[in-house]
Amino acid sequence: MKTEVYSWRVSSDLKQGLEREARRRKTSVSALLDTAARELLTKSRAEEDDEKEQRRLHAAVAKCIGTIEGDGTARSENVSALVKAKLRQRYGR
Repeated sequence: MKTEVYSWRVSSDLKQGLEREARRRKTSVSALLDTAARELLTKSRAEEDDEKEQRRLHAAVAKCIGTIEGDGTARSENVSALVKAKLRQRYGR
């Protein structure tokens, strides 16, 4: 049951567009606005959940990312060998 009232001023173009869309959908302007607001809030919540999930994933991945220390200027060229050596050192493989 709707008990709250919300009102605002809109341009005549927007009002006409809302009325036209409500007629096309065979509903009231109020119902059209209610649907639009619910869809917006649902989409906003989903985007917020996606952002939270991305932050969680980034935090989890950050724990796995490390650096290879060394003074060699050709370090990027030798990264494969350096990573394998680090893994052998850490896990004895």
